Amino acid sequence: MDNENKWEYDYSSLYHSSGNGNDTGYANVGSSGTNAANQYDANGGNPPPVTPDYRPVPNPEEPPRKPRRGRAGRVLRSVLALVLAAAVGFAGGYVGSMVGNEHRLVIQASDRSEQISNALASSTSTGGDDLSTAQVAALVTPSVVPITTEEVIYSNWSWFGQRQVESGAGSGVIISDDGYILTCAHVVDGASNVTVTIDDVDYTATVIGSDTASDVAVLKIEAEGLTPAVVGDSNALAVGEEVVAVGNPLGNLSGTVTNGIVSALDRDVAIENNDGSILNLSLIQTNASISPGNSGGGLFNMAGELVGIVNAKSEASGAEGLGFAIPINTAIDIAQDLLENGYVSGRPYLGITYVAVTDESTAQQLGVSAYGIYIVDVAAGSGAANAGLEPGDRIISIDGAEIASRDDVTSIVDQHTAGDTISITVARNGQMLTVSATLGEQTPNN
Repeated sequence: MDNENKWEYDYSSLYHSSGNGNDTGYANVGSSGTNAANQYDANGGNPPPVTPDYRPVPNPEEPPRKPRRGRAGRVLRSVLALVLAAAVGFAGGYVGSMVGNEHRLVIQASDRSEQISNALASSTSTGGDDLSTAQVAALVTPSVVPITTEEVIYSNWSWFGQRQVESGAGSGVIISDDGYILTCAHVVDGASNVTVTIDDVDYTATVIGSDTASDVAVLKIEAEGLTPAVVGDSNALAVGEEVVAVGNPLGNLSGTVTNGIVSALDRDVAIENNDGSILNLSLIQTNASISPGNSGGGLFNMAGELVGIVNAKSEASGAEGLGFAIPINTAIDIAQDLLENGYVSGRPYLGITYVAVTDESTAQQLGVSAYGIYIVDVAAGSGAANAGLEPGDRIISIDGAEIASRDDVTSIVDQHTAGDTISITVARNGQMLTVSATLGEQTPNN
């Protein structure tokens, strides 16, 4: 893997302390923070075994993963580090608001002529129809906020039950005037405390919903009269178009503005999560400078509209101008599901746990004679159970495609949605058996 590009979540670590977390000293700001150990493999790499919703199981003889490097010094190879994103826009765009007592995001027309006038008055235009970078910055920075997190970790080796507090920092974007904030899942996942700072006032944030598979999360703070983001259309972006990124580099430089262009669209990136699962995201690539702590900052077009959630950057030696962002159209759809359902609806759930048998020792332990992908558990009431799949079945193919690895199962199933029917061929007791399984919906309960 040393010669391959890699990606990992990355936002600034603030401090690492023992005790109750109240009396802490700040260490040097590093390249990552709370829950920042997720790694990204570029296309064409050899990702590690997957742990999706259908839960493949590690091989008994499979060596444990090497422990990831420390929070401040882990990024030593060719790495792209995830950072966070949010964004704002101007008249003619849209602004998100919460309606009623339900968590529901409604996109509605927004008239921000006064804000635009203020932005125009506060900076000098370079001419043309678009705003200047200074004008975009003046327009959008009120909606981009710094986020800090704390995760309490208890040391198993200590006789006294010593605990440590690990803290990280990222950014977020205000999407309603009453305190809903869009951010990335990797910034807040695992955090016991999340704090949002606005105009030097700290607000305790509640995680309304977080989706690791898309790296999108929604927070809520108790505040009124905030400046919400205006949402643009990421589908309208063009390669070469100028963009502006705003975020919180190093965890203490909130409101930092950088600019660049859209370098590529629909860039596929494979991601390894903490649990070993492999995620595939289609991202916007930009050469706007992204630093640790920008997680939660925004990617904006030159109309001041939010077009992306910045979530990745390059830490590779000699690699400059490699940043990535979640398209805002995708992020808003995910946020809507999180607010309405608490999870992302429509994702497929097969309901099997499986293991890859790739060596003689593992085969002997499991009592099988052939290498391959074996089902070790079938969830009751799942599509797999209803189709008649059983523990001990060796998966030969799905939808006619040969299954040679655990990743193959994931990639094929993930091409479908809940309610789709797939064809699965398995080997059982020396015979081939083909069944049809209707995929269920992945929820927090399965």
